[in-house]
Amino acid sequence: MARKKGRDISGWLIVDKPAGVGSTDVVGKVRWALDAKKAGHAGTLDPDATGVLAVALGEATKTVPLLTEALKAYDFTVTWGAETATDDASGQVLNQSDARPTAEQITAALPAFTGDIMQVPPAFSAVKVDGERAYDLAREGEALELAARPLYVDELSLIEARADQADLHMVCGKGGYVRSIARDLGRALGCLGHVASLRRIWSGPFEVDDAVPFDLIDRANQAEIETRLLPLQSALTELPEMRATDQGAVRIMNGNPGQVLGTAQYGETVWVSHEGRAICIGRYLGGEVQPDRVFNP
Repeated sequence: MARKKGRDISGWLIVDKPAGVGSTDVVGKVRWALDAKKAGHAGTLDPDATGVLAVALGEATKTVPLLTEALKAYDFTVTWGAETATDDASGQVLNQSDARPTAEQITAALPAFTGDIMQVPPAFSAVKVDGERAYDLAREGEALELAARPLYVDELSLIEARADQADLHMVCGKGGYVRSIARDLGRALGCLGHVASLRRIWSGPFEVDDAVPFDLIDRANQAEIETRLLPLQSALTELPEMRATDQGAVRIMNGNPGQVLGTAQYGETVWVSHEGRAICIGRYLGGEVQPDRVFNP
């Protein structure tokens, strides 16, 4: 098998994704700009959405599942009076309403969309249906009835209400679709609605204020981009840190339980460092860690 071309470079690059660019396109541009052998992202953003897209490089791709599970925050604007095929402004208008909600009515409706809820994804989404992406089937004109999925919404609050629009803030867990929130909120209020704009302001430990502008990457300024790389362990802040002994580090790097220093609950998932470098994620077994994902030098 031919070896993948590119540099062995590891870490996180947090990108402020602009509207009109797909998440996979951003990853491809980052990989090209840094000549990286391996890259991926932790949480797709719709093409029209902006904000935090966390791009993992090299060994950092092994931590993507942790960030995917983390809470994420969004600021978004809902336009009232129309429901669209895509649940955002890019789609064909399907139904319209002359009703408009007051700020008090919006605020009163929000608690029903917080906590553990069931959410039906948009027809134009990356959800798989019989092995195919829902958006591919929707583009072919197939009528889809997607099943509702559990979603944890930590916070949903009204920022400002205007005649035809409202600005909202949401913090949610894995698999949340802001477009579905806008659609379902519009139905609940009897006025219909869709997302007019959407911005992810943080994802796990990564915030938009620390993100790299996409145009910097587009210019392929490799040296400047590298100064913005965050270490692999930046995604591990929610896990307890253990420090491996010299002998423990050797065993862990070979996939075996190794001695560590630190405190955690027995069986808890932790990350292990040695000489300032993350070497694995694993389970704490009381004085030792059984490695699950080992990070190569």
